[in-house]
Amino acid sequence: MTTLVAGPSVRTSITVEAPIDHAFTVFTEKMGSWWVPEHHILQGELAEMVFEPRVGGRIIDRAVDGTECAWARVLAFEPPNRVVFSWDISLQWQIQTDPDKTSEVEVTFVADGPRRTRVELEHRNLDRHGDGWEGMRDGVSTPDGWQLGLERFARAAAA
Repeated sequence: MTTLVAGPSVRTSITVEAPIDHAFTVFTEKMGSWWVPEHHILQGELAEMVFEPRVGGRIIDRAVDGTECAWARVLAFEPPNRVVFSWDISLQWQIQTDPDKTSEVEVTFVADGPRRTRVELEHRNLDRHGDGWEGMRDGVSTPDGWQLGLERFARAAAA
């Protein structure tokens, strides 16, 4: 796995031991099975993640006490090849309600044979977050950012 940082974008990829349809489903509809549980902005403990599988859907974190945090909007949903969602999180790690100040995450899935899938992730337009956007870029590009998430995803998809 390699992570490339270029201006306001972070790119990383991984090959998973799973057919493309399964990899896409695990990444989207079973996001809670691989997402790093400490990576949320809820006030309480994360109980589940909900991915609404359609353009206009949301990604919602739900706490054990029932409170919810919708932190992304599904911008493109093209099973099993591509999904794009917004990153509606501010530099203060709070919900950003102005879509002009949010970045995007595009994930593409490419079959590498019948039982393997290459997954490529680009977190782009990080400069839309405004002054200090480099801190967000640096955070998601560390080994504890998207790299850790994709490693956990690869294990969940292969299981």
